[in-house]
Amino acid sequence: MRGPAMTDVARLAGVSHQTVSRVLNGHPNVREQTRLRVQAAITELGYRPNRAARALVTGRSQVIGVVAQNTTLYGPASLLAALEQTAAEAGFAVSVGSVRDLDHRSISAAVERHLAHRVAGIVVIAPVESAGEALERLPQDVPLVTVDGDPRRPIPLVTVDQVAGARAATEHLLAAGHRTVWHVSGPSDWFDSAGRIEGWREALRQAGAEIPPLVPADWSAAAGYRCGQMLARMPEVTAVFTANDHLALGVLRALHEHGRRVPDDISVVGFDDVPEAAYFIPPLTTVRPDFGAVAAASLDLLLAQIESQTVGPLRQTIAPTLVPRRSVGPPPAR
Repeated sequence: MRGPAMTDVARLAGVSHQTVSRVLNGHPNVREQTRLRVQAAITELGYRPNRAARALVTGRSQVIGVVAQNTTLYGPASLLAALEQTAAEAGFAVSVGSVRDLDHRSISAAVERHLAHRVAGIVVIAPVESAGEALERLPQDVPLVTVDGDPRRPIPLVTVDQVAGARAATEHLLAAGHRTVWHVSGPSDWFDSAGRIEGWREALRQAGAEIPPLVPADWSAAAGYRCGQMLARMPEVTAVFTANDHLALGVLRALHEHGRRVPDDISVVGFDDVPEAAYFIPPLTTVRPDFGAVAAASLDLLLAQIESQTVGPLRQTIAPTLVPRRSVGPPPAR
């Protein structure tokens, strides 16, 4: 029978793993009342950190390794920033291993570098298919969490609910009166892209609406502009859901050049809620992922593994939020 774990302390004290870790680490940003409650729970349960967890809070290995692709894309970059901030608030340092490609060789090399520096656990931001096989080949005794990884693989995973977000975007356009919604998708090898396609199609099927042909693209505004040039010439298109806000920006530019007004002639919804989305012309309706919640859940899941030294097919999904702005309106009168 195992002894009490950090999860038990957190549950009894009514706080998160992070708060328990902060108390154990003597972190100053903890309310005194909360600190006393955690310490009382530790005493009541007779909790003692194991060697791996103690390393986290005594400074001998107070580092979490992160493997991420070297990219300026808003989603992965925001996730990385949120992970660094969340870890710092819990008293942990983050060592980032940037890789050019998320393939087996690159990921394995980055993980080996982290292990050579005796990190306590590893988080891999793995949004593409090429990363899946590499992660399954990693040593089984390494505390590991993937972010936005392959939901089909038995690896601990925290992810934004891409399907729910795309469904909400599509349903918002349908509720405005549009008969159907066209979708400009992201790259075919990204799980984010696949989930958003699934949510878009699911919403149209449930509404009994026609499912138009998919408009494939990458994540760039330039790709959105090229797709928008085509969509702008199609009078039957009255609503477009793009897989991210940069695609939406390109679509908006193309529609403007062709004299198609947004939202009077065509409504547009994006995904990500980049900081500039509220300043597009018109301000863009979009879907906002909660990167902070993803980071917090990832750290909690990693600490749970470090504490219990077990790895299971755990999955946590974080719901995004629809952010309505002025890029959506009813379809033009026929």
